[in-house]
Amino acid sequence: MDPELEAFVPLLPAVDMTDPVGARKIFDELAAGRPAPDTADLDIEDRTVPGNPGVPVRVYRPQQPHGAVIWLHGGGFVLGGLDAEHPWATRIAQESRAVVISVGYRRAPEHPYPAALDDTYAVLVWAAAHAAELGVDPDRIAVGGHSAGANLAAATTLRARDEQGPPIRFQLLNEAILDDRHQTWSARNFTDTPWNNRAARIAAMDHYLGSRPATPYAAPARATDLSGLPPAYIATAEFDPNRDEAVDYALRLLQAGVSVELHQWPGTFHGSLAIQSADVSQRQTAALGAVLRRALAG
Repeated sequence: MDPELEAFVPLLPAVDMTDPVGARKIFDELAAGRPAPDTADLDIEDRTVPGNPGVPVRVYRPQQPHGAVIWLHGGGFVLGGLDAEHPWATRIAQESRAVVISVGYRRAPEHPYPAALDDTYAVLVWAAAHAAELGVDPDRIAVGGHSAGANLAAATTLRARDEQGPPIRFQLLNEAILDDRHQTWSARNFTDTPWNNRAARIAAMDHYLGSRPATPYAAPARATDLSGLPPAYIATAEFDPNRDEAVDYALRLLQAGVSVELHQWPGTFHGSLAIQSADVSQRQTAALGAVLRRALAG
């Protein structure tokens, strides 16, 4: 493991994903302890996107944006929200120079699949219809997210393709959980890795699916046809049970004729990019912004 990251591992609290209430309390306390970001260069607005029900979003507008990114927070479908994601959404907007639409999608287990995907798709449709108001080209809209948010981003591209929905310029999948079967090497063997491990990801997918069977929209790794999807940037952490399914998804996208940039970050673990004092974390975050900037400006 990267030595700068390893020093923080003993400080990470234990989060039991089988206890959503307790896990949220720990997660929210961690998020509240982070310094407030400098947002002087951004216009920030909270809105509600029409849906069933309405979807809360937070819109971050830099000056002269290149395009828009629908940004989906992580948290195993259970944790996180607009406030916890605020520092990251700010950083993505600043690094990418894109309008970032951070989505407060409904969370499991209270709202299992397809609630979060329906919310995300409603925001995509709204963003495309209101592109002029947002100051962007409707053909320059990307979707992206971390962990469970990356699952939602991938699922949104599948749904938009299948339903002939709004065009998606690019997809960014960071440390994505994509498969409910938990049978890759990393999913089977990483049982005690920091922050995310086999038990945590199984609990997360169980909360998300509820009593429903998995479909490709809930677990994009199940999709048999990946043709016609937008270009992708897929990033993985070395010590993450999600690693191998994301690598496999990248290879399958390539085989389907989709352009992919795949970046495996050595010495990292799931969510370790939050430790911004580490050099590797700074490079990870800068890469996220740079790849979105290139994709939306090109």
